[in-house]
Amino acid sequence: MENVVRFNQVEEKILTIRNQSVILDSDVAILYGVETRDVNKAVKNNPDKFPESYIFELDKSEKKELVENFHRFNRQKHSTSLPTAFTKKGCYMLATILKGEQATQTTISIIEAFEKMQEMSMSIVELMKNPENEQKQKMLMQKGEELFGDIIGNALLDFQPHIYI
Repeated sequence: MENVVRFNQVEEKILTIRNQSVILDSDVAILYGVETRDVNKAVKNNPDKFPESYIFELDKSEKKELVENFHRFNRQKHSTSLPTAFTKKGCYMLATILKGEQATQTTISIIEAFEKMQEMSMSIVELMKNPENEQKQKMLMQKGEELFGDIIGNALLDFQPHIYI
């Protein structure tokens, strides 16, 4: 049986770059159980499936900041290529190209992680908008706690902060 990707494995790979939640090509490759070159080859062979809102290439300063802030990107320090960032839509489109059960399960985990994080953000914004309504605050706090529990699960010890570029 192929490896099943857990929710927290996806969540810890989501970064915020250019005010977008993304997963870098090297992390996408790990999640899908393929090589980074295979991910990039799939994109190169299907350019019409990856418009600008689906993927983008990081610039040199963004790459440098990643390498400085995340140990897992140290191998990219001397690489001449720039990482590609996949949005939720880009990850989903990649799944239509990469076949197999692991690709399907990984896509489900990725989509759920992006959605939970978006729900959490919306709950926080809504909570901040309604400070005078105690009933609504309680409801939103409860929903936020549930979402937070879903996001981190038993992974408190594995928590890594996101980078904002």
